[in-house]
Amino acid sequence: MDIQPYVTPYKYGKPVLTGSGLAGHFDYNAVDCPFVFRHNKQFYMMYVGFDGIGYQTALATSRDLLNWEHLAVILRRDEGAGWDSVNIAGTWILKENRIDAPPVLKKWNNKYWLVYHAYPNTGYEEGSAKIGIAWTEDEDLLTWHRCPDPILTPEEGADWEKGGLYKECLVEHDNKFYLFYNAKNKNKGRWIEQTGVAFSTDLVHWERYEHNPVLQVSPERWDSGFVSDPCVLRNGDQWVMYYFGFNYKQAQEGLALSRDLFHWDKYPEPIITVGEEGSIDSIFAHKPSVITHDGVLYHFYCSCRLFKEGDPTCNYGKEFRTITVAASHPVFNDE
Repeated sequence: MDIQPYVTPYKYGKPVLTGSGLAGHFDYNAVDCPFVFRHNKQFYMMYVGFDGIGYQTALATSRDLLNWEHLAVILRRDEGAGWDSVNIAGTWILKENRIDAPPVLKKWNNKYWLVYHAYPNTGYEEGSAKIGIAWTEDEDLLTWHRCPDPILTPEEGADWEKGGLYKECLVEHDNKFYLFYNAKNKNKGRWIEQTGVAFSTDLVHWERYEHNPVLQVSPERWDSGFVSDPCVLRNGDQWVMYYFGFNYKQAQEGLALSRDLFHWDKYPEPIITVGEEGSIDSIFAHKPSVITHDGVLYHFYCSCRLFKEGDPTCNYGKEFRTITVAASHPVFNDE
């Protein structure tokens, strides 16, 4: 398996985005789940903030991919249709699939489309999440209209996803939409998370793949507990899925390859490992968002280490949870 075109071994080593630490702000405790794209001649990051009550979703902007400025919260609590009014975590907007192309957004039916998941209860990922979809015609991407009903629910799924649905990745290929997502088999105790796919022709009605999950855990290995947060991109006739694996101790980034979007071969080792003690990603290096810019792969991910006095935020579990980046070439030398 040739993974050299896809690896990003050069870590920036510090956050590109942190939570505010300001009481009452959506990101008081942490930021999470980066999704980076290009729109209107600048870079955007959609990301999730946690404030102790639940998730809300925001945008930040950047000119250079390293210095980011918060723009606005776009998916808020106490809006929507009830099922998505407590927690709402946006994770993907329909965009260009090719890994070597600018990561610009794509329209369908003259609209931009965003997928998200929502937990029913207050707290940190409390209850079984469902997946929803929203659309906008706003070129500033600030006003989104959520479809009233979820598009996928755990209750309608198989045993491997009965505990709740998570991070979404929306891909268009040959006039068909593919929605990759990870899910857990139960929501109490030690659960297993694996990744499946559903498909649609109209973004509203979805059919699960009958042989899900398409990406499964490997017992006794680095990804024995979770294979989660798919980021699926195309390179010619090959598809690459970045994901994270978790063994109930450390979360690290992995890679799988496919020719048909259904059958995936995992590279046996992580491609981004946790850092040394005290480094920004010494506990978790996970939740990938990968783009190409000027011939360089930029691999954004959520980085976690134990909280230290003086950190601007402290998340659930006494961790400092931020967003950082790694690259395919040593482009951070001058930073």
